[in-house]
Amino acid sequence: MARARKIPGLDDSASFGQAAATAVQVRSEEVFWFADGVLDTSNPERVHDMRVATRRLRAALEIFADCFPKSEHRALLREVKLLADALGERRDPDVQIDALEKLREELGQGERTGVNGLVAEIRARQTDGNEHVQEALERITEARLEERLAALAEKAGAS
Repeated sequence: MARARKIPGLDDSASFGQAAATAVQVRSEEVFWFADGVLDTSNPERVHDMRVATRRLRAALEIFADCFPKSEHRALLREVKLLADALGERRDPDVQIDALEKLREELGQGERTGVNGLVAEIRARQTDGNEHVQEALERITEARLEERLAALAEKAGAS
């Protein structure tokens, strides 16, 4: 799992608005950095890392909510939550497949056949989840979520 990036300038000299701006900017950049390769089912860690990054961004948005215009904040938070939900839908099968593949190594041939069938069913859910992630990525690109989050952060920094 990728470690959270350090947020520069978070000390007692920063105003609450400046801290909000910096935190949202850094956490937003993390989310979009992980988008590259997130649809690759052979590397489920990208999904995990992006999902964790959305949780960190949501936390920053919630902690610093008072620094942002309410309606804009609410809309952006909702969009980040929708992205996180899509990532979660994809991540759950990844975890299940990993656990079953480890279990399969410990089983006899007869049991392996059953586990193989279950893994195949879960891979279908993984594919469906991946389609939802792709749709979510397209939606946030069309909605210019990254730019809107940056603009929101700027507003907090100016206050």
